Amino acid sequence: MTTPAERYAAFRKGLGDDGAALTSFRSLYDFALDDFQLDACRALEAGDGVLVAAPTGSGKTVVGEFAVHLALEQGRKCFYTTPIKALSNQKYNDLVKRYGTAKVGLLTGDNSVNGEAPIVVMTTEVLRNMLYAGSATLAGLGFAVMDEVHYLADRFRGAVWEEVIIHLPESVRLVALSATVSNAEEFGEWLGEVRGDTTVIVDEHRPVPLWQHMMIGNRVYDLFVNDEGDSAARINPTLMRVTRDAERLTSGRGRRGYGRPQRSRPPDRAQVIEKLDSEGLLPAITFIFSRAGCQAAVQQCLYAGIRLTTDREQHEIRQLVDERTAHLPDEDLAVLGYLEWRDCLERGLAAHHAGMLPAFKEVVEELFTRGLVKAVFATETLALGINMPARSVVIEKLDKWNGETHADLTPGEYTQLTGRAGRRGIDIEGHAVVLWQPGMDPLSVAGLAGTRTYPLRSSFQPSYNMAVNLVGQFGRERARTLLEESFAQFQADRAVVGLAKQLRKHEEALEGYQEAMTCHLGDFPEYAALRRRLSDREAELSRQRGAARRAAAVRSLEALQPGDVIRVPGGRRAGLAIVLDPGRNPRGHGPSPLVLTIGKQVKKLDPADFPVPVEPLEKLRIPKNFNARAPKERANLVSTLLAKLGDRDLGKPTRARDHAMEDEEINELRRRIRQHPAHGCDEREDHARWAERYYKLQRETEGLRRRVEGRSHVISRTFDRICSVLEQLGYLDGETVTDEGRRLGRLYTELDLLTAESLRKGLWEDLDPAELAACVSALVFESRAADDARRPKIPAGRAQDALSAMMRLWGELEGIESDHGLSTIREPDLGFAWAAFRWTKGHSLDAVLMEGVNGNELAAGDFVRWIKQLMDLLGQLGMAAPKNSKIKQTAGKAMDAMRRGVVAYSSLT
Repeated sequence: MTTPAERYAAFRKGLGDDGAALTSFRSLYDFALDDFQLDACRALEAGDGVLVAAPTGSGKTVVGEFAVHLALEQGRKCFYTTPIKALSNQKYNDLVKRYGTAKVGLLTGDNSVNGEAPIVVMTTEVLRNMLYAGSATLAGLGFAVMDEVHYLADRFRGAVWEEVIIHLPESVRLVALSATVSNAEEFGEWLGEVRGDTTVIVDEHRPVPLWQHMMIGNRVYDLFVNDEGDSAARINPTLMRVTRDAERLTSGRGRRGYGRPQRSRPPDRAQVIEKLDSEGLLPAITFIFSRAGCQAAVQQCLYAGIRLTTDREQHEIRQLVDERTAHLPDEDLAVLGYLEWRDCLERGLAAHHAGMLPAFKEVVEELFTRGLVKAVFATETLALGINMPARSVVIEKLDKWNGETHADLTPGEYTQLTGRAGRRGIDIEGHAVVLWQPGMDPLSVAGLAGTRTYPLRSSFQPSYNMAVNLVGQFGRERARTLLEESFAQFQADRAVVGLAKQLRKHEEALEGYQEAMTCHLGDFPEYAALRRRLSDREAELSRQRGAARRAAAVRSLEALQPGDVIRVPGGRRAGLAIVLDPGRNPRGHGPSPLVLTIGKQVKKLDPADFPVPVEPLEKLRIPKNFNARAPKERANLVSTLLAKLGDRDLGKPTRARDHAMEDEEINELRRRIRQHPAHGCDEREDHARWAERYYKLQRETEGLRRRVEGRSHVISRTFDRICSVLEQLGYLDGETVTDEGRRLGRLYTELDLLTAESLRKGLWEDLDPAELAACVSALVFESRAADDARRPKIPAGRAQDALSAMMRLWGELEGIESDHGLSTIREPDLGFAWAAFRWTKGHSLDAVLMEGVNGNELAAGDFVRWIKQLMDLLGQLGMAAPKNSKIKQTAGKAMDAMRRGVVAYSSLT
């Protein structure tokens, strides 16, 4: 089988003139297409699928747009999928401008517009659901574009991409568009196996060159320099010197004036923007890995009096902002700080993060794209998907909080962030500026900047919903085979190839070791096995004796009383001592007696000082008001002890008996060793050394063998376990999907099984719409790390009872999973229940956001996102519930009650 690289080389060699479709397509653009774009389009027109891996901003979407063009030319359909709704909306608007509303549709969950059009833009989840449902809309589908296909590495949603790739009809040509990944060939080879001929096109070239800088104080330095006549860049020596000096000043080693250290700190955010403005480097995106930091940055610039816009631009901004937010209620705008937000926009300043209202984020995106907003402070979510390039990108820090710890940026993340710098067709070059912080080394920045790629790793795992859908469509055996075709299994098998090769080497080495320990007098492996059994038994006995002695020693220490005279058996504290305080530890860490040594020192002992039990040798009365800190009182007490002991010889601690001599198994092994023929061999110890190597390598080999077995068929084994759980619960009956299983197959949520079980057991039947919203919110919501661990507020009465029942049900399911070797169901999160309840009841946005989550104020963007996800699941419940269930009606009423104010706004513009 030829590799994607070989096919691509042959394809390039056989390139002829452009086909008719590509010729007409090129005329739609007022710029010449790059070679990689042309190569991909030619491959598509020739009948291949394509994988295009290229840097952010290089124009990969042109290839997706050609698939759209080709579908229309051939009278077929094209589905254009994206990972996020905002990107779907953006792409829909782009395609409508070119082809008109009649030919373009949009399906995102929030919006359903012209879904039977020949060109439909959708989120990847929508296409996955259509494939499982066998939707009639799939008829006539010729092309599927998967924009940002590297999302399949996403821990939470990545499986959806692989499901789509595996299940698309064979007649559909796939157009996969990816950021630059280091294993594009591997990914392309997998696509070739599951989709047929796939041309892999990797382009490392950025259309707009990117310059790397570091900003120290109020100066910007190039990160790399080129020596004259030398094509290879090296780290700027001036930058290295300046950072060393700054580090010395910061640590206090550099001194000025009257000896006070001169602190060298990063410039504040307003200074950075002013510097970029003076250097002609605006518009800029500053990445700050915290929402609060983004908001604070805007405020700092506002307080510094920064204004980056002209009078005409201010007027244009105000007009557009008022127009785009006219649909929002005035009382909600007041809650959202509308006037201050608009004032900052008119100055050319904005924040952009997931906590913002979607409508506000979209306004920022539009103003920035138009060149009206000049400085945006954003979290890293902006780097994913949305087309919002800048002349410069600023990175404040090289680490970020990942929910558990502060983790360093990876080269892939750095490349993704800085990829926004340089607007094609506007800028002749882009600029990435890292703000120097104490402890930051230019070498580490250079390492991030110099590593331009990152590997694509599958995150695919079968789910309960996936299992019932696959079994329903294909049966269990065919379903298992399909899952074996996943990229996850492909990568696991690749890893197994390397492990298997290592395993073969080990096995060959074992044969050599076995030959080297061969003895002419007898069976040396048998003799070596006897020696090893003896060694293991002696070690086991030693461990047992040690554990028993330690336990006995602790018990003896716990029995000590003040005034007991003991002998510390060894170590720095060896010798006689008087117990002043037994030091019993109520937390179970073992006693720590406080003693007065014969050398008149007060010491605290611990069980480690007593390898054997201790017995009091004498009893001494300690004066009632004894002060251990007074040297004279210590000396008097030691004198009393010596006088009492007189000339008695207390001896030394007795040594532990050698119980090995008394162990029958050890005695028998020693006898058999002495009688073995190989025991008399002159080369016995030489053979023994080879035997030790043999057994050590044998243990490593067994470990390797277990790893190989563990990685082989790992996906199908997980699928089998999931099917076993589904059979136990009645969702599957052998090869048959039950009625309950079909309901589960319509529930696309992380907690699919818990949702289906709650529905089946009728936990929500008697709830009103607000109570149902509160309960179902626990299945979609996940608290952020910023939310504290206080007990969440939940509605009383029926909702509280239902939530308690859901938690008990989760515990039962967790136990069932554990019995089957699984752990996939996370704990429901009750943090959003109160907000969902109150919003559905009709409370104001101000009141709902103020009480928020666990008493913390809730960001408007988070609130809208969670409410929309809740509405989506309620819609699924309404579709999946049995005909006689009250849930259908209650879910509909809940959705209607929630669809108001900021939630009712459709992001489609």
